[in-house]
Amino acid sequence: MKDFLNDIKQALLTGVSYMLPFVVAGGILVAIGFAGGGAVAVTESQTGFWSRIFWWGKDAFGLMVPVMAAYVAFSIGDKPAILPGMVAGVIADAIGGGFLAGLIGGIIAGYIVRALKKLPIPVMLRSLLPTLIIPVISTLAIGFVMGIVLGGPIAAINNTMLEFLSGMTGSSLIILGLIQGMMLAFDLGGPVNKAAYAFALAAMEAGNYAPMAANFVASMVPPLAIGIAMLVVKKKFTESERSATAGCIVGGMAMISEFAIPFAVGKPWLYVPCFMAGGAVSAILSYLFGCTMQAPHGGIFVIGLCNRPLMLLLALLIGSAVSAALVLAFKKAPTPEEEAVS
Repeated sequence: MKDFLNDIKQALLTGVSYMLPFVVAGGILVAIGFAGGGAVAVTESQTGFWSRIFWWGKDAFGLMVPVMAAYVAFSIGDKPAILPGMVAGVIADAIGGGFLAGLIGGIIAGYIVRALKKLPIPVMLRSLLPTLIIPVISTLAIGFVMGIVLGGPIAAINNTMLEFLSGMTGSSLIILGLIQGMMLAFDLGGPVNKAAYAFALAAMEAGNYAPMAANFVASMVPPLAIGIAMLVVKKKFTESERSATAGCIVGGMAMISEFAIPFAVGKPWLYVPCFMAGGAVSAILSYLFGCTMQAPHGGIFVIGLCNRPLMLLLALLIGSAVSAALVLAFKKAPTPEEEAVS
């Protein structure tokens, strides 16, 4: 059991290390595209200068989960595990599973490859093991696990959460904000997050713009909170993590919650509850302040479409401060091993 836990810890650190450049570079390009072209940049048919920058960033950003899953698998199963690990990440994105599904897939892919290496096959066929047998069997196996075994439950979670939120529209604003904020900050683009976002979109189409305002601040809290925490107490983060400080702040302002994924992957038991607490606080305050938002995305770059922009920013800052304070309260300084991996 101890060896298994050490494997997982090392895999998480490795996955984060390789994923971080994709998150930072891609996210900043997306933010620049938003800043230059505003909401126009979100339509892929646009071919203007700012739209191109936006979509180049989206392309880099889209590799985040596959790369993370590939190198989580690599840490466990070595080079032959990169292929099935990356396939696991691609399928995780395709089924809407987000980084959590990619993380699970990468771990499974790594252990599948490790098991295949121990197959008792004839000596004359061993040369085919790394070039044919392992790639084909491991990719087939991880495709089955991700696409068939996990795909159905993830879709069911998404639908169940959406129905649950939709049934709460007449409930207390505090309860609605609490649940919506926690869902948005839970898996940072995964099925739970997507269900909350779909609820906000559905409410928007019905003429209720308050849930979208709550969606904005709760989605912006995780990366902004990490950026604030790293500015306030640098020594609690590795040098590699601190290099993402500016990216997290920019990503938070641009409503790109995925900037916080490398941290959530590395220590989900620490960061995810802190993100959920700040997300819930910000969403509750957004409802209580009476904020509405008539844009589906864009962060502060579309703040002019909010009826009470200053109050929305206040809700965001308070929620981010809560998450940052919790992270700093519970996070320990990095170990030499963590510094070395980063």
